[in-house]
Amino acid sequence: MHGSRRGVREDIQFQTGGRMRKGVWTLLLVLACLTLASAQTTRDAKHVVPTGKGWGVESTTAPPVDPYSVTQGNGINYHGGPVMAGNPVNVYFIWYGNWTNGPRPSDSQVTVGLLESLFGSGGIGGSGYEKINTTYGDNTNNVSGNIARVSSTTDNYSHGTRLSDSGVQAVVSSAISSGRLPKDTNGVYFVLTSSDVRETSGFCTQYCGWHTRGTISGADIKYSFVGNPDRCPSACEMQTVSPNGDSGADGMANVMAHESEETASDPDLNAWYDSSGAENADKCAWKFGPTTGGIGNGAYNETFGNHNWLIQMNWENARGGGCDQRLGGTFYTR
Repeated sequence: MHGSRRGVREDIQFQTGGRMRKGVWTLLLVLACLTLASAQTTRDAKHVVPTGKGWGVESTTAPPVDPYSVTQGNGINYHGGPVMAGNPVNVYFIWYGNWTNGPRPSDSQVTVGLLESLFGSGGIGGSGYEKINTTYGDNTNNVSGNIARVSSTTDNYSHGTRLSDSGVQAVVSSAISSGRLPKDTNGVYFVLTSSDVRETSGFCTQYCGWHTRGTISGADIKYSFVGNPDRCPSACEMQTVSPNGDSGADGMANVMAHESEETASDPDLNAWYDSSGAENADKCAWKFGPTTGGIGNGAYNETFGNHNWLIQMNWENARGGGCDQRLGGTFYTR
């Protein structure tokens, strides 16, 4: 999850995959330390697993002990679950709420166009950034490092302006069962909410986005929630003066990248995470590396789909492990 600047929850991280400013960031670090300390005191009985929302919880299920034919020992470990090895992993958008003329300027078709270009042809899929995820695999395949939007649909407030976690799943279920989107076990379904929608389990206070999975129409479906961060820019946006002149789109792009990285490498929350329950993008949340321009003045560090973006780094599972902007690049600590 993509945590609020840095916060928590799955992906975003917020990538998460999965997940608020300095106050919440500090609190979350304290909570993570307390969780880890507790796990260490009871390690014979429990281990810490991810929630998809950027923090770990203790599990009474013993961790796997069989050896795995995957690369480990780079600050993050494999726990036996599958990765998403599709080439590409398919992406579906559900634009929930008012994305035509909503309460904030970024609740618009401009935002829709920007984010669909990010995951479209020439976008993030197959890039050096996305290829960082190829360092993650299971006993069968590695993540391909390719991701692409297949189709999108809309949802006109079917659950009102207050969405619970179960409500998010219901939105995905409705889109699939109605035939508006296909049922795809190699897909990630993003529920993208306009700024007037509140996700009641902690959007803007505990996280900026998250990812998880559920059984929908008899299939294992992976999905993610990402809200318009213009609802709470101090919590979920690194800068309000953004490279595309659309703070909502630019903020969402960062969180969506986070969650997509985590979903591909840890789709069922039982594959890749560290001893504190942090997934790959959680380990690099709100860390961007070198940028063109200063943060707060439209800084960017990536160019995808003919647009510049400020996208957090991802954890590379190689060379000892670290956060970088592209596969094989320099590791940076912030």
